[in-house]
Amino acid sequence: MKPTELYIVSGASRGMGAAIAQQLLRPGHLVIGISRGRSAALSTAAAELGAELEQWQLDLNQPLAAALTLQNWLEAQPAGRFSRATLINNAGVVATPGPVDGAPLEELSMALRVGLEACLLLSSAFLRATAALGRQRRILNISSGLGRRAMAGSAAYCAAKAGMDNLSRAMALDEAAKPAGAAIVSLAPGIIDTEMQAQLRGGDPALFPDQAVFANFKASGQLMSPADAAAKVLRYLAKADFGRTVLADVRDVDAG
Repeated sequence: MKPTELYIVSGASRGMGAAIAQQLLRPGHLVIGISRGRSAALSTAAAELGAELEQWQLDLNQPLAAALTLQNWLEAQPAGRFSRATLINNAGVVATPGPVDGAPLEELSMALRVGLEACLLLSSAFLRATAALGRQRRILNISSGLGRRAMAGSAAYCAAKAGMDNLSRAMALDEAAKPAGAAIVSLAPGIIDTEMQAQLRGGDPALFPDQAVFANFKASGQLMSPADAAAKVLRYLAKADFGRTVLADVRDVDAG
């Protein structure tokens, strides 16, 4: 049997994660989506394309359990099943826009668990259990411009994405020291028309000074569709020199 290319996508039930998963559906690929919910549209697309899809309903607010599930599954796969493996850490959440002293503690905890701790633990499980594939492994972490510049009213999200960026840089250094380490990139995907954007532009201007900026993104047509954003992200993932630049921006997709 010809080896399969494995793609694991977190936050795959909606938004850009769902679009990424759908665009990866093709013969010779196994796509695993990790989300709390399931996407009927993904299941339908997989059936129509004759593609291999698994949707794991796991809560990334409990990242240790999710990572152990992934590690145990990977370790149970027969040797030689996969020709290459890719982990796309896409899941993220924002707390209610505003200062941290006004946000529910549960929301702040979830933002860090889903956006950063899950990324760390899934990456660790993935790297550990796919070591035999050597350089045929990639980790793509979906970051944000807000990981590289602070914004009032979004401290938890900024912290998660800044942590993701530096986590990616440190893991890349570790992998570079190995004879056949994985390639790792933290990619800012641009401004996308998702539920997260709706939450930000719906924030209280008295608590979230940049609310009008996000409202203008929508009003002026500056938002990419999830499908267009996913296409750019996957074009970056396919670059021959993927991993040469660890902190990247989707606008670099046509560069180099």
